[in-house]
Amino acid sequence: MNKTLKHYENSIFVTASQTEVFSYVDDHARFSSHMSQSSWLMGGGRMIVAVDESQGQKIGSHIRLSGKVLGIKLFLDEVVTHYDQPHLKVWETIGDLKLLVIGHYRMGIELKPQPAGSLLRVFIDYDWPKNNAWLGRLFGGVYAKWCVNQMLKGVNGHFTSPKTSLRAVYTCPMHPEIKQDQAGLCPKCGMELVPVENKKLD
Repeated sequence: MNKTLKHYENSIFVTASQTEVFSYVDDHARFSSHMSQSSWLMGGGRMIVAVDESQGQKIGSHIRLSGKVLGIKLFLDEVVTHYDQPHLKVWETIGDLKLLVIGHYRMGIELKPQPAGSLLRVFIDYDWPKNNAWLGRLFGGVYAKWCVNQMLKGVNGHFTSPKTSLRAVYTCPMHPEIKQDQAGLCPKCGMELVPVENKKLD
């Protein structure tokens, strides 16, 4: 993959243990179920998710997706490159692939324990498609954001009410007026910000 990849990530607080959340996201067909459902970002099409005998649940395991979008046949082959249950899982595309708005990519999930649950981060590093790179420049960022947020919504919807398909909001225990949508340090006292509530995903 190109060294100058584009990046998008997002996180949610989940009211479930690391083990429970990892078990859910480790089922790749379920975690990627948005790909098998028709939507405008899929051009009204859908993809079929197929895993090998290792079920995409160990290093070197393969996940393949194929289908049609806007009447065009698409396919890709992913391989798991990092697997540290229940903390981290990373997979990336290999070999020849045919996609419309992004090229080769790397995706992953990271789970961190929290006092009342877990913090789930999903990220994607992606390149423009080799053919029709202009499509990538127009729609690649939109698609990457949609894909990550659909995965997060699926997880959140599984563990909570669909009405709370949300993203973590971080605040300082000593200065609750400090709020931001990503982890970091309090600008007033330097304490680490913690997730305390949620807001709706884009």
